[in-house]
Amino acid sequence: MRLPTWRVRGPHSIRWRLTLLYSALFVVAGAVLLAFTYVLVANSEPSLTAGSPPRPTGRAEGPSAPDPPTVASYVQQRLSVQRSEQLHELLIESALALAVMTVFSLALGRLMAGRVLDPLRTMTAATRRISADNLHERLAVAGPDDELKAMADTIDAVLARLEGAFEAQKAFVANASHELRTPLTLQQAVVDVTLADPGASVETLRAALLRVRAAGEEQERMIDALLTLARSQRGLERQEFVDLAAIVRERLPGAGSGAGVRVEARLEPAAVLGDPQLIERLVVNLTDNAVRHNLGEGKGSWVRVWTGVDVMGRPGLRIENSGPVIPADQAAGLFQPFRRLGPERVRKRDGLGLGMSIVAAVVAAHGGRVRATTRPQGGLTVDVGLPPSAPALPGG
Repeated sequence: MRLPTWRVRGPHSIRWRLTLLYSALFVVAGAVLLAFTYVLVANSEPSLTAGSPPRPTGRAEGPSAPDPPTVASYVQQRLSVQRSEQLHELLIESALALAVMTVFSLALGRLMAGRVLDPLRTMTAATRRISADNLHERLAVAGPDDELKAMADTIDAVLARLEGAFEAQKAFVANASHELRTPLTLQQAVVDVTLADPGASVETLRAALLRVRAAGEEQERMIDALLTLARSQRGLERQEFVDLAAIVRERLPGAGSGAGVRVEARLEPAAVLGDPQLIERLVVNLTDNAVRHNLGEGKGSWVRVWTGVDVMGRPGLRIENSGPVIPADQAAGLFQPFRRLGPERVRKRDGLGLGMSIVAAVVAAHGGRVRATTRPQGGLTVDVGLPPSAPALPGG
């Protein structure tokens, strides 16, 4: 059986270090106090008149009577010897008392260190019991709002984030498996139906091959989107200054061509320090979604795009479009992978379901924020704000 770490380490444990620290502080404080007391006693002058016999008022009778100066000198010497003995005795007794109290302080310090570290050992044992299978458990430390409770609350918050990350990972793997299996199932079905027809013509075989190829292209797009999402979540590999307005200006004509969507753009310079490929993918995803998830052709669909710098000096991008009415409580869920509005995977799918999640990952990698809000008349507004890390552009 493996012993806990705090028992195995012995003198190197935090309990022993705290014990030695407490004892060292006590010894230093006791030594300073005894030295201060010794100096005060050593520097105090004894009262000679109080310790001397009364001086004779007249001449003493008899030849053996000592004179007053001799008596005073004798008393002074006796007092000095007695004072030295008392100081030496005080020093010995104080050192002995300090040694005894040092041993007592070691025992008391170890006891108090153990009392202080008891909650920490409890939290350590509880944390060791928590694994990937029971991330729902929490330390839930009760007591005063001190540093130990703050640490326990921090650990609980980390466990909550880990639980959310594990659940999101499980859901992502399940959804990704389903999304990748659908084209494979379609390919297999097309091939099986074609092979089961002994009189299949060249046109039938050609049509089957075209459908298989289309399913393979969908798989390729899905894998590319998953790789982009993973790259965005991994962080920035390179950084350089790019202009959001230039990227949007280059991508907007392609986004609206042939879709019957009126595009209104107000593009002001917005310099961003980041990965150009990821920022370009962010713009492409937002513009493509704004065009794809819009009203039908001939229904007055439109897209408004703005780039610029806000009052706080942060470069930003805003894309607003017309479209169907979206419930307000579903706006935040659009940034989750494979999240589609309406019955999922039943009707004809439109898009891969990863565009907005890639946008959120790219913005997070650049240290920015993204927010989606629904319009009561229908459609969506997406605001992207990035950190103000770029120099002023010409004409800005």
